[in-house]
Order: sequence, then structure tokens, then C-alpha cells
Amino acid sequence: MDKELTRRLKLLDIFSIASGAMISSGLFVLPALAQPKVGPGLFLSYLLASFIALPTVFSQAELVTAMPKAGGDYFYISRSMGRLVSFFGGLSSWFSLALKASLAVVGMSAYLELVLPLSLEIKTVALILCIVFTFLNILGVKEAARVQRFLVFGLLGILILYVVLGFGSIDIKRYVPFFPLGILPVFTTAGFVFISYGGLTKINSIAEEVENPGRNIPLGMFLSLIIVGLLYSLVVFVTSGLLPSQEIATTLTPISRGAYKFWGPMGAKILSLGAILAFISTANAGIMSSARYPLAMSKDGLLPSFLSKISSKFKTPYYSVLLTGLFMGVAVFLKLEVLVKIASELLIILYLLTNIAVIIMRESKLHNYQPKFYSPFYPGMQILGILGYLLLLAEIGKFLLILTFFLIGIGLLLYLGVKEIKEFALIHVIERILNKELTSGKLSKELKEIIKERDQIIEDRFDTLIKKSPILDFQEKISKELLFEKVSEILAKEFNLNKENIYNLFLEREKTSSTVLRTGLAIPHIVVEGENKFKIILVRAKKGIVFSEEIPPVKIVFILAGSKDERNFHLRALAAIAQISSGKHFDEKWLKAKNTEELRDIILLAERKRFLEKRI
Repeated sequence: MDKELTRRLKLLDIFSIASGAMISSGLFVLPALAQPKVGPGLFLSYLLASFIALPTVFSQAELVTAMPKAGGDYFYISRSMGRLVSFFGGLSSWFSLALKASLAVVGMSAYLELVLPLSLEIKTVALILCIVFTFLNILGVKEAARVQRFLVFGLLGILILYVVLGFGSIDIKRYVPFFPLGILPVFTTAGFVFISYGGLTKINSIAEEVENPGRNIPLGMFLSLIIVGLLYSLVVFVTSGLLPSQEIATTLTPISRGAYKFWGPMGAKILSLGAILAFISTANAGIMSSARYPLAMSKDGLLPSFLSKISSKFKTPYYSVLLTGLFMGVAVFLKLEVLVKIASELLIILYLLTNIAVIIMRESKLHNYQPKFYSPFYPGMQILGILGYLLLLAEIGKFLLILTFFLIGIGLLLYLGVKEIKEFALIHVIERILNKELTSGKLSKELKEIIKERDQIIEDRFDTLIKKSPILDFQEKISKELLFEKVSEILAKEFNLNKENIYNLFLEREKTSSTVLRTGLAIPHIVVEGENKFKIILVRAKKGIVFSEEIPPVKIVFILAGSKDERNFHLRALAAIAQISSGKHFDEKWLKAKNTEELRDIILLAERKRFLEKRI
């Protein structure tokens, strides 16, 4: 049984899944409910809602490029705030996405009844659709993503056609008065339609299956937010100019009604087809992403272990997909209005936690927290997002509060029942505040493995040597002679050679030409007797090593010693060190590393060209 998911999804798939998760009832149904709250200026509320989503997009992009793992926001919350909070977050994401997908298949069933002569009950059709989408996602995420591309681009084409053709039939009088209830409702209604962007960041739940996640996920999310946000606003703007506000408020198919105005019955059918595509794409993206939450929670021991099993044939978490499909199948027979409202509120809470997670991860100063994308305007962007989401939650109801505390209570029981408590970043923040060691380094090691997987690092001989390299960490200022004495002692034991001879080789090499290559960095290297001998020693001197009175003390040293037959590898090792030491903020990271293992990880995880060869 394969244990890992394969990386198959490309940038176009990311855009399609994110867009498909957004465009659904938020566009085809919600305007009818929102129009009476604000009037013809409703499109501004949609535009404003996209800006409210922006802090979370930035934060999710940073987190997912640092930790591209299945489970999305559950995984990040777990590693930043611990299992108690993450259980609540993971379960909330799973339920809200699955419920949104259930609503989509019910909506699609209703639209199908309008365009096709179906003899089955709407909910029976919805159940059949749940089975179809479940089976599709068991077959494989790549196959599901191919369908998603077709669905999303077909939908975008129909909506663009609606905007272009409908613009010419707009009645400008329908925009007067533009703000019949004043401008304040524009802002309050932005919170009401915010759920329209709820699916945007759900692509992160399948991050473990994305090719080059450091590039494709942030770019896919940003493109989706920009394009879908503009399209939302344009479609709503055109619809407000085609239909009276009273008519929009009395129908749950306002976009189809708008198409009927300038395109007749054929236009209404085309837009109905667009709505069906939207519901299909939401259901497909919903089950695809929501099924990854029980997978991640199972890996952490919070749900039964069978949910983390991966199909050896299709490379998909088939038990998690089946369970999610079963939940959706049951949900289509329930009254969903209250549950969907709860799911919407829980999504806002998750967005709040996401922004908090970025602050915690940054302030933990974990050296292996290395995103490929850093959120701009930190921490202002995150604080702005947190305040915005708190305002959206200001009207939270008692029932939702009770449910929230109930889920937290379940999480606490499971948390107490877990034998192995995973380390999380908040402990590192507390450690920094108290100036007291509270952590074991497990989180840093886990992040290290994630980076290796993310960057597809395949160890070469240089990495193997670095793993075994002695590391000298001097706290006081020393002379180069003392450095060479310590190094010679190590090499003498390693190579079974005379310590004095090795010491003299270093001194002679330094007399020939200084091995200080730039301010703060030196690479003393010598050739020793024998064959198949090569050793690297890493050195940090926080207050410096005096190589000469003419140059500033050196704080970073790489010692290379090898036999003549290792000359080619010697040159490759020098090239590797040159690439690593020229990396962004290398000197700062080296001097701030907490211990020798962090120093070693800086070298092992650095971006460089690797030479995969067998040692002769």
C-alpha cells in the first residue's frame, strides 16, 4: 500500500479547482437574497468581499508554500497552535466543505429538472450525483481535475458572454437610486456575501498533490481571486441593470432571468446550463478537497487510522473520499439552511485562525519554517484580517457558540487521549518570551522533512558528508592558530594521521594565500596523504576568528581536507559552499541558529545544484 500522494496537479488545475469551489450559489442564488439589503450597488459589496478575503489568501499562500501537506488549514493550525485548536479547525473545514458540496448537488438537481425531463425526485437525483462524484474522486485526483478544467472554463465562457451581451441591454434608470438605504449596507452586505469566496483557499487541502507547490498554489489562488472577483462584480452589475430590484429579490434564479431579458428563452437555458456547470464544479472541488481533512487528521491520530490509507492503484485516499461522499449523501436529505449558515460562520473562524497561524509561525523563529512565498506587509496584513473577521463574527448566534464550544470540547477529549503530543510553534513563542527551553526539536525536524519533500531534495555525496560533519561552535573570539589546532585534532583521528603535520599544512596554506574569501567567510582547505579521504568541518564563531590584523574577524568557516584522488569532488564541494554561502540571508541565519543541528540544517536544506554520483 502506497503511503504518499503523488504530485500531479499543475497551475491550470489549481486555478480550476479554486475557481470551481467559489462560483456556485454565491453567484446564481445569493444576489436574490442580498439585493434588498443594498440595492443596485450590490456589485460593490462583492468587490469589497474579495478584498476582505485578501489577507487570508496572502497568509494561506505563505503557509502552504512552507508546508504543502494534505489537510490544508488543519495541518497549519495543528503545527502552529496544537491539536486542540486544529481538531476544531479540521472538523469545521471538513463539514463546511462537504455541506457546501451537498448544497451544490441539490441545486444542480433543481436546475436539471428545469432543462431535462426527469421523473426522479430532486433529492434522489442529488444522491445519484453524490455517488458519481465520489466514484470520480476515488479514480484519481488528476482525472477529477481534468473534469474540473472543462467545467470551469465552460462556466467562465458562459458568464463572460452574459456580461458582454447583457451590457448593451442595460437600463441606466435601474441604477437610480444607487444606494437606496445609504452607503453603510454596502459594507455590511460584504460580510453577507463573503461566503461566495469561501472555496478559494480550499485548494490548500490538496497541496501535497501539486507540482511545484511553491509557485503554482499562490499564483493559482491569486489568479482565481482576481478573475472570479471581477467576474462576480460584473455579472451582478449587469443583472442589476437588466432587472428591477423587486424582480431580483423575488427569484432564486436572477442570472437566468437577466439572460431572458436580452436573449430570450435560449439565453435563459444557456445560463441555466452555466448554473449547472457551477454546481457541478463546486461539488467536484468540494469532495476533492474536503476528503483530505480526515486523511490529515487520521495521520495525526485524531481519527481512525484506516482513513489515511492510500489506494495503491489510484493514489487517492479512498476511505476518506468514501466517508465524505457518505456524509454528503445523508446531508442532501436534511434541511441544509441552518447547517450551511453554521458552516459559513465556521469558515470565517478558520480564516481568523489562518492569520493567527502566520503570526505564530513567524514569531516562533523556527529556522526550518521556510516559505517559498512570504506574505507582504507583515504583520499589518494579518492584523487587518483578524480585525475584519472579528467584525464579521460580531453578530454570531448562541447556537453557533454552543456548537463551537461542543467541538472544542470533543477536541479536548481527543487531545487528552493522544499519547504522543506533537510539538507546535506556539510553544516556541512562549519559549522565546520566557527565555527557557521547552521544546524537543520535533517540529523543526518535521518541517525539515517537509522542505526536503517540497523541494524534491535528493541527497548527494556532499549532503552525506555534511550529515556526518563535526561542528565547532565558538562563543568567544579566537585566533586562527587555535582553530587549526582544534581542527587538526579531529582530522588526525579521522584520517589516522599525525596531528602536527595536519596543523602545519593549514598554516602553510594560509601563508601561501589567505583562505578568507569575503568578509566573515573563510574556507581553509588542504590535501592530505592517502586515498579516498575527504572531510568537511563546519565552524561558527559568534565573536569571530582572527585570521589577520588587516581583515575583520571571520565568523563562518568551512574546513575541507581530502586526498589527491578526491580533487574533482574537492572542486564540487567548493562550488556547493559558494552557492550556499551566497544565498539570501545566509550569514544572518548562520549566526542566529540556536544549536549545531540548526547549523547543519541550514546547509542540508539550502538551494543548490546537486551532483548525484556514486563514490568510486
